[in-house]
Amino acid sequence: MKYMMLIYAGSPDAAPTCTVEDWVAYDKEVQEAGIFVTGHSLADLTTATTVRVDPSGERTVTDGPFAETREVLGGYYVIDVPNLDVALDWAARCPGARDGGTMEVRPVAEFEG
Repeated sequence: MKYMMLIYAGSPDAAPTCTVEDWVAYDKEVQEAGIFVTGHSLADLTTATTVRVDPSGERTVTDGPFAETREVLGGYYVIDVPNLDVALDWAARCPGARDGGTMEVRPVAEFEG
């Protein structure tokens, strides 16, 4: 089953203790385990643009992320593993789970047709 692991960094002001080498090692581990489907790091939060469409169909475009929050979506992995418990184990290993970060794990919906 495919799961998306959304990587939310803690406060942008907090200094992370994980290194680039930690991320490279985790990427390698996920790839070597044969569970990697896709994943990307997102550009800086300041590059975000939000689009909202009201009931009349008029759109509003604003700079910045959708919600006011202290956590910042930094990237994601999609992995293919047997069940949620295995996905949670991989999420716990991710450097993004450290330093006040959060890993949100959700099944990927698959539609027929």
